[in-house]
Amino acid sequence: MINVLFVDDEPNILSALQRMLRGQRSEWQMSFASSGEEALNILAETDVDVIVSDMKMPGMDGAELLEKVSELHPHIVRVILSGYSEKEGSIRSVGSAHQYLSKPCDPEVLKTTIASVCAQRELLTDQTLRRLVSQLPSIPSLPGIYVELVDELGKPDCSTRRIAETIRKDIGMTVKILQIVNSAFFGLARPVSDARTAVEFLGLDTISGLTLGVGVISQFEQRAPGAMFGELWAHSMSVGVAASNIAAIEKSNCGSDAFTAGLLHDVGRIILAVNLPDDYRSACDLSESEHISMVDAETQIFGATHADVGAYLLGLWGLPGEVVRAVASHHSPSALPGEKFTALTAVHAANGILRRSHSEEDGCDTKLNLDYLSQVGLVERLPVWREVFGAQAADPVLAVW
Repeated sequence: MINVLFVDDEPNILSALQRMLRGQRSEWQMSFASSGEEALNILAETDVDVIVSDMKMPGMDGAELLEKVSELHPHIVRVILSGYSEKEGSIRSVGSAHQYLSKPCDPEVLKTTIASVCAQRELLTDQTLRRLVSQLPSIPSLPGIYVELVDELGKPDCSTRRIAETIRKDIGMTVKILQIVNSAFFGLARPVSDARTAVEFLGLDTISGLTLGVGVISQFEQRAPGAMFGELWAHSMSVGVAASNIAAIEKSNCGSDAFTAGLLHDVGRIILAVNLPDDYRSACDLSESEHISMVDAETQIFGATHADVGAYLLGLWGLPGEVVRAVASHHSPSALPGEKFTALTAVHAANGILRRSHSEEDGCDTKLNLDYLSQVGLVERLPVWREVFGAQAADPVLAVW
């Protein structure tokens, strides 16, 4: 049974929520609070899994409430509902929320969102992942620039001009996007120095995925070991680009998901290294001394892997299921039954080929799963996919990421 707490200062809205969600009573235990103070009192006495709060409330608003919840009860999934006309007020809530929904919110969207974040609890068949995440001193929240982009992308009149204006708010984001679009991989006839031109060339889906990746990693940049951060960016960017192009070779429509999943497939490594540095170092030492893969070492030390932790986080943020599944299973694709090419196929292939070609890790951690590739009928495509990596290996931009 999932326990969900709804917070809104308008009695009519709380009553409407109770009526609307009556059919969920067999699956959810629901509580309702009319203020931030009342919500905190409930949380002090009740074990809550998800809190859904209105943004604009008198006294303690939703952003402040969720900030307190993140400090006092970090394991609780935090969702904000905002009908604010002031964009700054809405974006302020991003710092404390795992997911952001516009208000008024369609009832089915609300149900689906809550069901989805609760489903992340089942990423493992036992309780190890939930115990692990609850131990983390900090679980990051959705990057602000990404929320602004999602808002803009969801508009019927979405424009590259407004997307570019949003990106320009973040100097680091602008620089990285221009690095990518000017890389040798794209083979442009002339350099691109304008964010809007870059957006038009890369496409909105790629820009969205790239923005999320930069936002995720940048939250850890100041706390992550410098060498680890640089290596992760170099590898993750290469996997993202290669996975997207493998998808293009196979004429699959999952290129955007493959790019995003490739970019974020190892984010769990940074989450563990930043939040549990001693244990992560123990896992590294165990891998080296026992000559076992990091995946096996992580399982022994944490009871879960970096893939599990990364997928859990991305699932909390409401990323597409294809992305979450690809991140969760990029080392063990056979765990997901299927007989067709997916984003997981692209990321598994890109990650395996790159790591083996660069000898970055022990071979037992990086072997391609030929049984899985045979299962999806694509093992004979490996020589074609390997050709993707020639341009990337010679690309000085991707080499320093």
